[in-house]
Amino acid sequence: MKTIGLLGGMSWESTAEYYRLLNQLTRERLGGLHSSKCVLYSVDFAEIERLQTEGHWEQAAEILAEAARALEAAGADMLLLCTNTMHKVADQVSAAVTVPLLHLADTTADAVRTSGLRRVGLLGTAFTMEQDFYRGRLESHGLDVFVPDAAGRGIVHRVIYEELCLGIVREESRKSFQAVINRLIDAGAEGIVLGCTEIELLIEPEHSSVPLFPTTRLHAEAAVAHALADAP
Repeated sequence: MKTIGLLGGMSWESTAEYYRLLNQLTRERLGGLHSSKCVLYSVDFAEIERLQTEGHWEQAAEILAEAARALEAAGADMLLLCTNTMHKVADQVSAAVTVPLLHLADTTADAVRTSGLRRVGLLGTAFTMEQDFYRGRLESHGLDVFVPDAAGRGIVHRVIYEELCLGIVREESRKSFQAVINRLIDAGAEGIVLGCTEIELLIEPEHSSVPLFPTTRLHAEAAVAHALADAP
C-alpha cells in the first residue's frame, strides 16, 4: 500500500473524519486488521483562518507548501489537502512536491458524472461558493453548478466556522441547511455537493431528496483506490 499524506487541521474535526474513513475503507478492501498507511501534518487552523479572512492567500499557500514538503520527506507517496476551501492554493501546494496531489474537486466531479447527473448545488464556505477556484474546477468537468442566494450562503458559512469546526452539531442548523438545499433543488439542482469537509458532520443522505456528494468520503475513497492500485 502506498503511503497517503494528509495535510490537515482545517479543521481537525474533519481531519479526524478523513483518518477514520481511510482506515475503514482500507479494512473493507483488505480485511482483517489492515489499516491505512498514512502520515499527517496538522496545521493550526486559527492561523490559516486569519489569513483567509485577511485575504493573504499567498502566505497561507506558503504554510501549506512547507507542510506538503514535510509530508513528502516523511514518506508520503501522494497528498490529500483535507479541506475544500484551501484548494484555492492547491496549485502552489502541488508545485512544492514531486508526489501527486489528489484534487478534491476532481474526485467529486468524477463521482457526479459517474452518477449520470450534471446540475448540482454547491454548499461550502463563502470562499468556496463565491470564488471560481472550486466552482470553475467543477464546471471544467462539464457540470452546471448552483450556489445558494446571499442569505443562504451566509447561513452555511456561519454554521461551518462557528459550529461545525468547533464540533458543534445542532438540529436547528440542520434544518436551516435543509431549507437551503431545498431552494437549490427548486432552482434545478439534481444533486448537492457537500463542498466543505465539515458539512458531513451535519448533513446525511436522509436530509436531502436528491443525491448528496460528500466530498470527504469521496476524497478518501479515491485516495485508498490510488494507494491500493497495485495491490492484489
